[in-house]
Amino acid sequence: MARWGNLALTLIMSSLLFGCDGNPAEQQWQMYHQQIATDLEQADVERADPINIGDFPERSDRLIDIPETRDSMLNIYALRECQITSLIAARNNQLGRVAPPSQQWLYERALWQRLSDCWNSDVPEQLSDENRTRLQQLTATKTAQLPAVSWNAIFDSSEWVKSFSRASKPLTSTDETAITSQLEAIDYLQQMTDHQFDSEWQQDSSTLENHLKTLQGRPLTAEILRALLLASQRLTEANALLARHLAQRGDDATPCLSDWEKQPLEHLSNTAKQWLTAINRLIDAQQVKKPDAIQRYQARWLSLNNSHAPWGQFQQARLEHQALRARFPPCSEN
Repeated sequence: MARWGNLALTLIMSSLLFGCDGNPAEQQWQMYHQQIATDLEQADVERADPINIGDFPERSDRLIDIPETRDSMLNIYALRECQITSLIAARNNQLGRVAPPSQQWLYERALWQRLSDCWNSDVPEQLSDENRTRLQQLTATKTAQLPAVSWNAIFDSSEWVKSFSRASKPLTSTDETAITSQLEAIDYLQQMTDHQFDSEWQQDSSTLENHLKTLQGRPLTAEILRALLLASQRLTEANALLARHLAQRGDDATPCLSDWEKQPLEHLSNTAKQWLTAINRLIDAQQVKKPDAIQRYQARWLSLNNSHAPWGQFQQARLEHQALRARFPPCSEN
């Protein structure tokens, strides 16, 4: 009975102490560590700060170089039946030149769509040989460039880059509902990528901007990665205490362990897998050769297959923790 009283007192004191800490995820882990230490009648678990996530690649390392397409307005006007003159003029004015990556993406796709529709119409038959060749070359150039444009539009956007910000905290269990709207944003980017060569699919500027605004609202990728790193670190530390106790006393002299709340780990696992699956799918769907820096970052931090990535480390630590706890009898509720 005294043991349970001590545990209750410990948890109450922990709550008071942790109230000064601005990291709810860390608070939960510290309380769990103290619970284990009390059960084992040991000093509190030795904790260390988890590593930070890596820097997202610099702009020059993550973008694809796209040569600028130049031609005279006179030559462009010769293709006026393709309805591209006003579009190009808007792109070349002062506002068009400083448009954000998302709007440049919409412009390039609209230009490709009009060129493609024009080339597959009866307009080429009405053009001179020189202008028909010009239309063919311009259409081919924009078709070849569109995947790189799509890639750059995503990876040059401040909204996308912010999702990987190191200036972030681990995701907490109370934050997990935030993934719904963020997943909808990623899904729309996925649709734009999948349908970039679908002339029937209609893009929508306001929808795209609203989804990007959602992504900008919080660095969700970073929060999830940091939550996985924190969980892996705290589980590994708890595993060390449990393993040390077993090595000293053996299975026959083990105390019971109080029940632990597994649901937060299940939520973290499900949320992280769902989010990382969506992020990797979007990156892999791009019809370009990914820059080396992005390939390295994806493999090190976002991979669901690399055992050294945050997801793999978390799963290993979690399985080990479950196996170690199984060697201790559960405490009776009485």
